[in-house]
Amino acid sequence: MSKVLNETIGTVGFDKLFVENIPEADVVTVKLVAAGVVKRGTVVSGTPGGADFAALSAAASSSKALYVLAEDCDTAADPVGIAYRTGHFNRNALIVGAGYALTAADEEILRKSGILLADAIEY
Repeated sequence: MSKVLNETIGTVGFDKLFVENIPEADVVTVKLVAAGVVKRGTVVSGTPGGADFAALSAAASSSKALYVLAEDCDTAADPVGIAYRTGHFNRNALIVGAGYALTAADEEILRKSGILLADAIEY
């Protein structure tokens, strides 16, 4: 039996969400308010331990918990989503609420909560 030794078995795609794996991404579950489908990479904010997490659409507050969604979440089917509590993310890949853009103050509050942001060059 002959084998082809130069065949492609699988491929690895670049994930634009992460810049690097330090600090390690810590995963938690969050309960989202009804908002349809919330996309992976959305910055969500809410009361720690609460059920009011939604896409960041106003200035971040140090009294609110801030996370980045790890996967798409259809809040109509199940409002519980998986999110990253810490990690090093590409700021250009993050999603916030409609009509809002992350500010330097938001980034500082995210940094204090363990979410680091950096620019990543696409190639």
